[in-house]
Amino acid sequence: MSNYHEPVEELSPEARNFSRALNSLKEEIEAVDWYHQRVVTTNDADLAGIMAHNRDEEIEHACMTLEWLRRNMPGWDEELRNWLFKEGDIMGAHGNDHDTDDHDHDNGAAPKPGGDSLGIGKIKK
Repeated sequence: MSNYHEPVEELSPEARNFSRALNSLKEEIEAVDWYHQRVVTTNDADLAGIMAHNRDEEIEHACMTLEWLRRNMPGWDEELRNWLFKEGDIMGAHGNDHDTDDHDHDNGAAPKPGGDSLGIGKIKK
């Protein structure tokens, strides 16, 4: 089974690398979750230490992949700079640096009936 949703022969090598990185990121995050669940449920302290070490290694791998995406895939650098390492309410800052005209989801509201928005915001700025 392919991870591609479009015909692979139509994807550029760059697009395939983006897909590789994004799929790897998903796998690393999933592994963090699995290891963390094992850490908090085991009754063996030694095993919990090993699983915590493994979880933390997966976090490192996820961060490395995020950095690669930041450097290589359009959009990541700007968004990571907008959202990471900020203080205060995360959602309170939403929209301060972004155009929010079409962001029906900002306040948790459903899209307006009869509107053409799916409630996911603009694709292009």
